[in-house]
Amino acid sequence: MLNDAGKRAAAGTAAAALALGLAGAAMQEAAAAGHRGTEPAPRPAGLPWKPCPSKDPVEGPRLKGLQCAAVRVPLDHDRPDGEQITLELTRARHTAPESQGVVLLNRGGPGAHGRDLPTVIKDALPGKVAASYDWIGFDPRGVGASKPSLACDPSYQNPGRARPDTIPANAEEERAWTARAEAYADDCAERHRAILPHMGTADLARDMDVIRRALGQERINYFGYSYGSYLGAVYATMFPGRVRRMVLDSVVRPSGVWYENNLDQNVAFEKRIRAYFRWIARHHKTYGLGTTEQEVAAAYAKVRAALKKEPIGGKVGPAELDDVFLADGYADQSWPAHAEALSAYVVRDDPAPLRKAWRPPGRLEQNAYAAYTAVECRDAPWPRDWSRWHADSERLFRQGHRFETWSNTWYNAPCAFWAVPGGPRPEVRGTPSLPPILLVHATEDAATPYAGALETHRRFPTSRLLVQTGGGDHGVSLSGDACVDGAVAAYLGSGELPASRLGPDAECAAGPPPEAAAAAAEKPGGPEHAAAPH
Repeated sequence: MLNDAGKRAAAGTAAAALALGLAGAAMQEAAAAGHRGTEPAPRPAGLPWKPCPSKDPVEGPRLKGLQCAAVRVPLDHDRPDGEQITLELTRARHTAPESQGVVLLNRGGPGAHGRDLPTVIKDALPGKVAASYDWIGFDPRGVGASKPSLACDPSYQNPGRARPDTIPANAEEERAWTARAEAYADDCAERHRAILPHMGTADLARDMDVIRRALGQERINYFGYSYGSYLGAVYATMFPGRVRRMVLDSVVRPSGVWYENNLDQNVAFEKRIRAYFRWIARHHKTYGLGTTEQEVAAAYAKVRAALKKEPIGGKVGPAELDDVFLADGYADQSWPAHAEALSAYVVRDDPAPLRKAWRPPGRLEQNAYAAYTAVECRDAPWPRDWSRWHADSERLFRQGHRFETWSNTWYNAPCAFWAVPGGPRPEVRGTPSLPPILLVHATEDAATPYAGALETHRRFPTSRLLVQTGGGDHGVSLSGDACVDGAVAAYLGSGELPASRLGPDAECAAGPPPEAAAAAAEKPGGPEHAAAPH
């Protein structure tokens, strides 16, 4: 589940030939562009920027102070004069006397909205660095305010009542889930048949190059999290001569896109949730859920079973409980609040905190899941025989990877029935002439396991790898780690990088886990599926 709101499958000769054609044409264009040195790119020009509306219909007030514009891109990049679609952009302009060019921003997904990011990123950087760039947010094709914006059967994620338990008790329950996944895939095909063949990462990378040209830039800078790291790596492969600086955070393993990477997540999330249960056990005096990992796990299982019999308010059952605690695999900031909610249910027989902790997916989350599915199902081949999905899920579940396996299976299951064949996956490999790019990763990241950063580091000989040792959060940069944030700021500010060698080039020790608290300042809730892998 790369998308913090969702994941998918396919194969076929005609689509494979099309994808190869897209990649081949892009590589030829990239080769013609060549590497043009490291001088700053010129100021952006050519787009009719205007102040963003005070109440944007998608983002609400979050675009305050930013400028908005739109870019038209071909639906099919092999037919540049054919049907066009619209990408919506935002900009925070540089305030320094001299600009270092533009930075395109992507928070991941795939399917994450991005027009609010210029403010988010600028506010987290030192003033001098923030002032030296034009920060460009954009909603990728199919996402947010861009048109068309994908939306498929909303009942798959939110039927208006508690979803069936994601762990099937028997073959009948498994068949019911597969039928729901197939219905979702069919609905997407009925609504969006024209755009689905053109939703792969190679298409998104070519969109980025259209944005570059519209901004009047010879080269771009780029900052991408999670799936955004993969999009950046594909762009750097297709257009190496158009890259100036890149930060790729929480790095996707290119060779596992996407079925195998989801299996890896099932293993990694089990390890992460067990770390969380150990943390709760260490704070037994606060939460009363057990003094060992095993006791806390048993308490969680009992709550899960109780919610299967009687969902809270008819809406929060075992699937929704897992949604809430999935957030704790992505970041530890929610640990105190969610432990308190679980404790309230177990110790005080109070379901209200758990009910409040689960948020039904709204418009952006539903759009994010539809776009996530469209990209991942299109990007690479997925198994079409359900017996393969069943065998892999059963194997991992029997091995003890119980927390994430089946929910992740259903998150991606529409790819087994997707109308558009998937693959071949885009090539990801750097050239010696590519400018240095900075990779940032936490060793215990569950959504994008550490092996992905090591593989990408090997594939890009000019890359540098900054590792947060012992860290488990997904999305490390600009989250408050002074060591990591300082290195990222230095790179963006002056191009300064760690020395190169195989393996991690520089390390920052992760900080301690949060303190136990009876209530947390951070709002409890499930993962923002559009911001990171599910």
